[in-house]
Amino acid sequence: MSGSLVDLAVTIGDVTLKNPILTASGTFGYGLEYDDFFDTAELGGICTKGLSLLPRAGNPPDRICETASGMLNAIGLANVGVEAFCTEKLPKLRARGVTVVANIFATTEEDFAALAIRVSAEAGVAALELNVSCPNVDKGGLLFGCDAIAAARVTAAVRAVTTLPIWVKMSPEAGDLKGVGLACQEAGADALTAINTIRGLSIDVRTKTARLANRTGGLSGPALKPLALRMVWELARAVTIPIIGIGGIATTDDAIEFLLAGATAVQVGTASFADPTASKRVLDGLAAYCAAEKIAARDLIGKLRA
Repeated sequence: MSGSLVDLAVTIGDVTLKNPILTASGTFGYGLEYDDFFDTAELGGICTKGLSLLPRAGNPPDRICETASGMLNAIGLANVGVEAFCTEKLPKLRARGVTVVANIFATTEEDFAALAIRVSAEAGVAALELNVSCPNVDKGGLLFGCDAIAAARVTAAVRAVTTLPIWVKMSPEAGDLKGVGLACQEAGADALTAINTIRGLSIDVRTKTARLANRTGGLSGPALKPLALRMVWELARAVTIPIIGIGGIATTDDAIEFLLAGATAVQVGTASFADPTASKRVLDGLAAYCAAEKIAARDLIGKLRA
């Protein structure tokens, strides 16, 4: 198999991606911001910033700080809102031929369904990614993704109103991650994204204050990778639907590790802050690796040896 004929395509439910490299929600804007660096249509897809029914300004600063081998963020899901995305952002992405996965979040099942209905009315969206790492206001703030029943109810509510593929983004703070994944699968999810960030805290010892105005924030970056890789491996052995791996992927080898652990595709996240071309670099490296090994990308999935 020559380099020019490498088969990188992977299938997630009814969606065939040209390659398994996507960008992670919240780390790549709406994709348009990276036009000066490379053609984002070359990627398997992009996951949008999380979309809410109404625009959100997010949390007050400071909202990001570096940690050892990682980053904490408490952006607060700032976004333009689903209507502005559908009318201002999506048409440009569609014209460029970008494969778009719309990440949506809400605090009630009804709002998740409303978001799904609005996005489903537009052409050019390949799948919905449900951010269930949000507080369920009807349950006193319990994160949807930490409870199998709550996560399944969100999945079922969205499944009832859309024919788009549904990817559920797993919370690593669930006590029974496999149980949550199985519940979402049963409720109609087409794939699982694993994992979201893990809450952390960083303190400035000179001022004795938290480095983030929100105090806690989501940990991402290389520090997260071994945990994310283990969770992907465990989920892949528990569910029958595809998994999209995420967490600390910055190199081609990182991406291949996730594929070997059982992921069908991967998302490059925090690495894009340090290197705007990170996802393209990982993609090019994967193509070179598969050409050298004379294999297709899908041949790597789940091939971790005993």
